[in-house]
Amino acid sequence: MANRASDPSPTTAASDSAVDAVTGLGRYAGPATLVLSSLADGAKHGYALTKDIESFAGVHLAPGTLYEVLSRLEAGGLIEALPASDRRKPYQLTAAGAAALQRHLDQQRHVATIGLRRLRASWQTA
Repeated sequence: MANRASDPSPTTAASDSAVDAVTGLGRYAGPATLVLSSLADGAKHGYALTKDIESFAGVHLAPGTLYEVLSRLEAGGLIEALPASDRRKPYQLTAAGAAALQRHLDQQRHVATIGLRRLRASWQTA
């Protein structure tokens, strides 16, 4: 990661704040990544989010966890609620949410690449 003291450019500051937006969610960073990833495909309400996340990640988010994450992401400006349809309240990704997700996933890919390389080197795995 860039040294903030030697690279104070607005682009770097914006990228760092985008990562902080997701990682700053603490124990909700994992579920937040799943929710943001689901919303990257289009607006969804809670039940549709749950089913989509189950289909692409094999993870079931309990309603309490889902709605806590939605609340935190909305408060952080990463998602926004759309007008309710029936009793369903759909959410969509914001531009800030898309930037935060992109940066966070890029960072996670970097970590995964290093981890896999080290695992292969040390444990001779395929």
